[in-house]
Amino acid sequence: MKRLVGLCLLIGACGSVEKSDWEREQETRLLPEEQAVALPPYPSRGELLEFSLGPTREFRFFIDASSLSVADGIVRYTLVTRSEQGTQNVSYEGMRCETGEVRIYAVGRDGGWSGKPGEWRSQRPWHRTLYREYFCPFRQPIRSRDEGLDALRR
Repeated sequence: MKRLVGLCLLIGACGSVEKSDWEREQETRLLPEEQAVALPPYPSRGELLEFSLGPTREFRFFIDASSLSVADGIVRYTLVTRSEQGTQNVSYEGMRCETGEVRIYAVGRDGGWSGKPGEWRSQRPWHRTLYREYFCPFRQPIRSRDEGLDALRR
């Protein structure tokens, strides 16, 4: 099995390889502790920048421009997801570019924030798009909020 995983990593033909709990724990030990995170104001419609996952998606994805920030090697943003039927989900998230993991700090409910920060976890398809194309080029965080906004607007 180790040879297969090594071969997959070498030739890049196996897609993403799931890391073991031990590997994730070791990576986390090497990362600095995250500072306390203040939640941004709840998003307004006028500040939403749409990003695309392709033409056949059932959902539309937006980043609240006013919430985008970069600190401690983590890109933080408010994600708004809307279905074709008009259902909307809102979450304040962080993306750690070094490991490619995502963390949800709070979810939107009735125009405000609720919940507590979750654990760092693997990316979903929309996170992979944000990671590669907007927030973590070459596995490095964008240098500034303006750089991220510029990428989203292009």
